[in-house]
Amino acid sequence: MANRDGHRRFGNIRKLPSGRFQIRYPGPDGRIHTGSTTYATKTDADRALTLLEAQMISGEWTDPHRGKVLLGDYAQTWIKERPGLRPKTVELYTWLLERHVAPGLGEVPVGKLTTALVRSWRAALIDKGVSVSTAAKAYRLLRAVLMTAVEEDKLISQNPCRIKGADNEQTPERPILTVAQVFELADRMADRRFRALILLTTFASLRWGEVIALRRSDIDIEARTVRVREQLIELDGGDMVLAPPKSRAGKRTVSIPSAIVPMLVDHLDQFTGTVEDAFVFLGKRGAFLRGGNFRREAKWAEALKEMGVKGLHFHDLRHTGNTLAAQSGASLADLKARMGHDSDRAALIYQHATRDADRKIADALSARVEAERDAGKS
Repeated sequence: MANRDGHRRFGNIRKLPSGRFQIRYPGPDGRIHTGSTTYATKTDADRALTLLEAQMISGEWTDPHRGKVLLGDYAQTWIKERPGLRPKTVELYTWLLERHVAPGLGEVPVGKLTTALVRSWRAALIDKGVSVSTAAKAYRLLRAVLMTAVEEDKLISQNPCRIKGADNEQTPERPILTVAQVFELADRMADRRFRALILLTTFASLRWGEVIALRRSDIDIEARTVRVREQLIELDGGDMVLAPPKSRAGKRTVSIPSAIVPMLVDHLDQFTGTVEDAFVFLGKRGAFLRGGNFRREAKWAEALKEMGVKGLHFHDLRHTGNTLAAQSGASLADLKARMGHDSDRAALIYQHATRDADRKIADALSARVEAERDAGKS
């Protein structure tokens, strides 16, 4: 703003030899800053200073020079310094950054990122054949990195990741087994040591990493419960590491149906060591159970083919267990506790799916009633 004698109260403007106008202004940091661009007219420069003053008053101003750090460098540092990231998450983020984020945006200064640029980057990923699911993961990583740039490091004033629906993976509907199919799949396992694994994973709604990390002391046969307190993660390099569960709610105690207790007892007697910290499920040679070894030794693909089931992944056993739990009429809180989720979102999905299925049954019954009524009138 200028006062009556023509001098500005905030900042100053000078005309350059080129005829364009440059601004200089004091920042909240006590330093004098020079505008990152020049202006064609003094009026444009004056307007820019007024906007900068307003941003400082509202607390939205960011130092444009700090925004010059390249996104690739900033994101790499973000991954290294982010507290609480599990080894597998670090691997995933690093892969997403190197494979999908850095090639398109890595050389762009953080302060130059715009929503339009992010939108074009995402569209290019999809055009190159990257799945919607992977593109969503890459977008969520970019959004998280830039949120830190806004809220903690004050490199930019707002997050340019504002594309509606870009974070949705839109994964296809996963197959669900019937109770009879779960027991049939368990019986078809080529190695008997995996039968209890199938049943416990399904009916206790366990993740792969959770079930292979179980110790003898985690299973209470009399109380019919299984305690989840850690998970085993297989890193890309092949190392197996013990880590906390996926979420804070992941540490939980889950009740198991009495129908699978005899198979579980049989497994503990035949395949599990007698000491309290003995791992319940191990490979043939007594080593940690790996996904590839399990599928090969259990003849997973062959069993599914014999059953006529297509596209079933091991994780779908947990999905089946969650669905069965929801169909039992469990409350939202009970579902969250059983599944080991902090948020309501996942549990609500199963509740909604159960309501939808129930509504379809009611609609079918209604159609049958109407049909029989019409037949009676004729």
